Amino acid sequence: MRAILVRVGIDQAYGKWNAPVDLATCQFVFVPIPDGPKKVCTPGHARHYDELQEPLAEFAFAHNHLDLHLPVGLQDCNMHLDPDFEHLTYGDNGTRRGTGISTLSSGDMLVFYAGLKSITPPHQLVYALVGLFVVDEVVSAESVPTQRRHENAHTRWTIVSKNDVIVRGRSGVSGRFGHCIPIGSWRENAYRVRPEVERAWGGLSVKNGYIQRSAVPPEFNNAVKFINWFQQQDVTLSRRRY
Repeated sequence: MRAILVRVGIDQAYGKWNAPVDLATCQFVFVPIPDGPKKVCTPGHARHYDELQEPLAEFAFAHNHLDLHLPVGLQDCNMHLDPDFEHLTYGDNGTRRGTGISTLSSGDMLVFYAGLKSITPPHQLVYALVGLFVVDEVVSAESVPTQRRHENAHTRWTIVSKNDVIVRGRSGVSGRFGHCIPIGSWRENAYRVRPEVERAWGGLSVKNGYIQRSAVPPEFNNAVKFINWFQQQDVTLSRRRY
């Protein structure tokens, strides 16, 4: 069994914002990155940031943080909704960043993490797991039939790259977490997986737990040890989009 750790969601590099998290409860909102400015979606398939107004408002009200809102610059943009937890899909370039992902098999795992921002002082950045897929299948984006192209950001475009792959998660054991699981801390001039967490996982393929930004998503050295750790976290899975 294999498992790959994949960074997702809006951040300062892609969107210049961070999605909110309440560290008291670990409740969060999943906010995707913006879609590329040159990407054109098939009519009716574009996903817009205005979809997030209600989830953010509900989070803000529940956590007494009423000044929470998307930056003005994002409100008129299309978003790159990936992973799509509703449809249990994740897309990537299978010849570049997603080379390892393209070789996953049924039963392997994608584990998603994001850089979230605490809504309470000192408003620190929180690196946390936000969802996972147990792989059902990996297919080429070009092979996705027209009636299923709305299921992932990489197949909503009018021009689908021949290099892209789509991972489909297995229903019932894949989804967005009901609450996030903080895993990272700032040490040695970067955000890294906390040493005790990385030990419990059996290690990662990157040096010293580095997760701040990587061209190639790190792989778990021991996927079974990760699963054993995860099963102790008491996390629910859902197909909630945000």
